[in-house]
Amino acid sequence: MGTVSSSSPEVATRTARGMEPQSASGAPVESDLGWALGVVFRRYAKASAVALGDVPGGPRGYQVLATTNAEGPKRQLDLAAQLGVDRTVMTYLLDDLEKAGLVQRQPDPADRRARLIQPTEQGLETLCNLEARLRTAEDEVLGILEESERSSFRLLLQRVAMRANTVDPLHNACMLADETVDPADT
Repeated sequence: MGTVSSSSPEVATRTARGMEPQSASGAPVESDLGWALGVVFRRYAKASAVALGDVPGGPRGYQVLATTNAEGPKRQLDLAAQLGVDRTVMTYLLDDLEKAGLVQRQPDPADRRARLIQPTEQGLETLCNLEARLRTAEDEVLGILEESERSSFRLLLQRVAMRANTVDPLHNACMLADETVDPADT
């Protein structure tokens, strides 16, 4: 028997017959943490991709704007390390953001070879617009929860994420992709 996902025709048939989709332990698949995280992430990723679709680099471009706005100008290499972006990829991303008028590179007074990245006025206006769009996307994903539940959910998820990042930090997304083993190869 093949894998049953909650979006498969088998689940629709089982649900129509009053049977809950189940995991090997007999519990409904919806009680599985991995399944729930995957479904929520997939929905959020789609909604946020639409919200961030017109900024160069999409989510990465937004992260550059948000980080440099919140924390002030950052050295290009430090920004790449903080966001887990390969330094070469960061260079191309910043080129695109700069061409769009959203960031500017300034010489670092402490090291003229280094560049500080900071948002432009247009970049700050764009960031405000993107944040409003992301709030709308988040409202869509979390719409089933009351406001107090949303606050609790965010706080708990942030705690879990911070702990997970401490145990297994992501330093570079490109390195992670290289380390990932394809299940077909095992």
